Amino acid sequence: MPALTLREILALDPVRAAEPELLAGHTALDRPVRWVHSSEVYEGANFLDGGELLLTNGFGLMDADDEVRRRYVRELASRGVAGLAVEVGRSLPAMPAEVIDEARRRELPLLAMHRVVPFVRITEAANRAIVARGLSGRAVVRPWGDDHTAALLADLADRAALNQPEVEARAALAGFHPGPGARLVGVSLHGTREVGTVDRAVRLLGGAGVLRAAFPGDVLALLSLPGARPGDPVKAVQEAFRTMSAPGLTVAVGHAVAEGSGWLRWSDTLRAARTTLELALTVPAAEPGVPDGPLVTSSRALALERELTRGGLDANRERLSALVHHTLGPLLTWEASHSSDLVRTLETHLRNGCSPTRTAALLHIGRQSLYQRLERIETLLGLDINDSELLGELLTATCAHRLVERPSGARPATTAPHFKRTA
Repeated sequence: MPALTLREILALDPVRAAEPELLAGHTALDRPVRWVHSSEVYEGANFLDGGELLLTNGFGLMDADDEVRRRYVRELASRGVAGLAVEVGRSLPAMPAEVIDEARRRELPLLAMHRVVPFVRITEAANRAIVARGLSGRAVVRPWGDDHTAALLADLADRAALNQPEVEARAALAGFHPGPGARLVGVSLHGTREVGTVDRAVRLLGGAGVLRAAFPGDVLALLSLPGARPGDPVKAVQEAFRTMSAPGLTVAVGHAVAEGSGWLRWSDTLRAARTTLELALTVPAAEPGVPDGPLVTSSRALALERELTRGGLDANRERLSALVHHTLGPLLTWEASHSSDLVRTLETHLRNGCSPTRTAALLHIGRQSLYQRLERIETLLGLDINDSELLGELLTATCAHRLVERPSGARPATTAPHFKRTA
């Protein structure tokens, strides 16, 4: 369905109540309107994305000289706005002649609003109509048909050109109302084409809101946890999915962001969840998991892997291989002629705070065997692996080795994921 046009916006009751008079751009009334908002910032054209109908009370045009007024119109036209509507008769007695002339030169629809109608009434009605029409008819939305939730999640995960009022309106249309202080957490699931697992986890969390939809490669969800809820929201979401997920399912949880932090942060947690899921499905795990249960991980757990593979593993393979051989060369030479697992032992030890008890338990070996391995590692490298200055380099190198050198030990996916790499 085509996007709402400027002509249709002018037919809305709150707009008609303002008694708009079209002073320029008579041939451009069928322009699509992507969004309607108000602004009194007269140097803010660069913040517009194009396709907006801009409402202003005209106060900033009163004391401006002729050239400033003309430049304002030119900048709006260059950004591709759908039109400019100016309230006249209160702050601005009449539309300046140079504004009309410049709008006609640029074929920019220019409206004089002769009656005072609160802009919030106009923007709410217009933007609600835009969303209901099919979210401006953008191509990224069309594959999801009338599924507004899927369309919004797709736009957020792909970081489409959005703005905060638009995201909030579309979220409200989908029944998603994060309260003040809420914490939002993105989740991406593989191994199911149903949203039931998400719904069960949300019920277990109690009081959480959710946007969720199934896509060809994953089920994607954005959870809202009340701000008053105690504890770590990421841990709470992970535990809920561990409890409610079936064996064979892989779940990746993004980081928590504040409800009021803006749509880009909403996008960040969804993108982190998807990137983490892709890594969980395609690279060897740092530690053995529960083979028969769900694999529930987080962007925290794979933070180093995400950074090392930013832009794709293939693009970073040569760089990471060089890092591995520079830092761990003696261990690799030893392992080439001996049956040992020194690199994996070192990474597990570093990832667990150099705790012998925890490391030995994860590797399923005795503590004495672990001590022998650690002594061998230090002898070969000629380093004290407990030196705090070395921890970052050693952990980065062992992680890189797992990504580019070792045979894959990742859980095989029942169906190859088709989602796009988003971060």
